[in-house]
Parts: sequence; C-alpha cells; structure tokens
Amino acid sequence: MITLDGGQGEGGGQIVRTALTLSCVLGVPVGIQHIRAGRNPAGLRHQHVTAIQAAAEICGAKVSGAQPGSEKVTFEPGGAVQAGSYEWMVGTAGATTLVLQTVLLPLALANGVSEVRIHGGTHVPNSPSGHYIRDVFVPMLLSLGADVQVFMETYGWVPEGGGILVASIAGNAKLQGQQMVKRGPIERIVGSAIGCNLPSNIPQRIANRAINLLEAVDAPLDIRPMRTKSVSTGAGIFLTAEYNNGRGGFGVLGRKGMPSEVVAEQAVTALLDFHGSGAAVDERLADQLIVPLVLAEGESRFSTPTITDHLRTNIHVVNAFLDRSITIEGSQVVIGA
Repeated sequence: MITLDGGQGEGGGQIVRTALTLSCVLGVPVGIQHIRAGRNPAGLRHQHVTAIQAAAEICGAKVSGAQPGSEKVTFEPGGAVQAGSYEWMVGTAGATTLVLQTVLLPLALANGVSEVRIHGGTHVPNSPSGHYIRDVFVPMLLSLGADVQVFMETYGWVPEGGGILVASIAGNAKLQGQQMVKRGPIERIVGSAIGCNLPSNIPQRIANRAINLLEAVDAPLDIRPMRTKSVSTGAGIFLTAEYNNGRGGFGVLGRKGMPSEVVAEQAVTALLDFHGSGAAVDERLADQLIVPLVLAEGESRFSTPTITDHLRTNIHVVNAFLDRSITIEGSQVVIGA
C-alpha cells in the first residue's frame, strides 16, 4: 500500500483526489494520513467523502475512514474500474466538479460507456466551476484522446446548492501526450455572465463591462448574459481564452455588495494577465493536466505562468504511484516519454 502525507505541500483535498484517481486506474491501494492538515477545519469535508465513495463504487474498493472530519483514510481497489450509470449526492453546495474530476479519468479509460450525475454545488468558492470543467478542462481531455461531454443541468450556488452536473464518458480512451509550449495566436474569447434568481440587468451589466474591457484584445468576443433559476441564488462571470495551442479559464463569483462591474473587472484582469504571459495553459489547468498527461503515451511539455504549490504537490503524489520523469524547467513542465 502506498502511504501519503495529506498535510505536505499545499495540504488540501487535491492530494486525496489525485491519489484516488491513480489508485482506481492502477489498481494500487493507498493510505492517506494527516488529511487537510493545513486547513481549518482539518480532515475530510462532504465533497471529499463523496469523492471517496464515488471512487469506491466504480472499482469495488474497500474503504476505511471515509467520514467528515476524518484525517486518515485507506482505499483498496477491488478490481478494474467498471463503466456504467452512476449518481452521487454531495449535499448542500459541496463541489460537484471535484467529485467529477476524481472519477472522470478512471471512467474515460474504462471499457465501456458511462453516464454520471452529481448533485450539489456547481459554482463554489475555491473550486473549479462547472463552466471551467466544461469549457477548459474537458476540451483539453478531448485533445488528449478522451471522449467526454459535460453540462450543467441546473446551477448550484453557496449555501443551498441544488445544482446537477452531468457527464457522458465514452470510455476506452487512448491518451496521447501533448506539446503546449508555444500557444500560437488567440482564436477567440468566449464567456457567460450568469444571474441566477436575480434581475436580468445584473448579468447584462456584467457582460457589458467585460466586453468593453476586452475590446482592446484582437480576438472575436462572444460573452453572453444569461438569467437562470435554481433553488440557490448567485451570480458570476466565466471566461475562456482559446488559442491555437493553449487555453485558459477565468471566473469570478459575485457576492452581496459586490458591484456587477467589479465582478467583470476581476475576471478580465486575470484573463489579460494570462494573455500577456505568453503561457499556453493557465496555472489551475497546469496542475489538473498532470494526471492525464502521466497516463498518456509519449512525452508532454507545457508552459504556464506560475509554478504553484498545487502543481508541485500533484507532481509529488504522482511520483509516489508512477516511475515517470516529471521536471520543471523555468515556466515549463516536462513529462518524459
């Protein structure tokens, strides 16, 4: 059994999710101690428990310690990952996207088609939004060779949740390494300004401000206001910059007392900083790509604006499972063939 220290590096739930993904794919048992030791409160939260339960269900794993607050868990796969129809409830506004990321690659590599429905939050602070998964992460998986589709049936915001994230996964993926150092020209900027259970002028103002700020970028713009309904109320903007050989996603969640224009300005500022960096993938996508790229055939190389603690931590976890060269060369990450 591989043993990991959940408090090392960035010390968050990412260590648990990456370990679960690799344990499922490789059939290797793993034990994790000091889970989220650097967080307050420490230990597993509801979305982590759901991710463990979901991973256990797809591979028949034997699990101990999977309850909220637990700082130690063991996970022993019972066999190969089984494709199928799955449905999981995170509860309240727990991040559905983090649960999906845990099981997405194992199911993409499994023998057969899978359908997944996850209930909870789709737009949650400190987690990738449903828009980010759909518009940034999934297109990258498609370029690697996975056949995945993701959409949000309903949106779920803090604190009520009520969102539903749906994924269709073809399975039998043959992942191929990628070279994403020079991103090439920008092709377009797309985005959605969302107002859920709010007046229509709010998403319109967010979208208008973003469009005005982005007019200086020489690229087609398609940023649309959208008014939706759900059991929870929320607002935000979610932008994707698409390049010939790269991609970045930038989102800001609104909050009470935060002007619509400020929501747009913060997201646009992050996008413009990335655009000016010349990097091929944004810093969040960089750490999310480590696992699929180490499972892909051939060498991979990509550039990113910042080498984050999340990225270094993910590399550390991967190295515990696989004897594969992963090096950092300045602003580039190189995964050996």
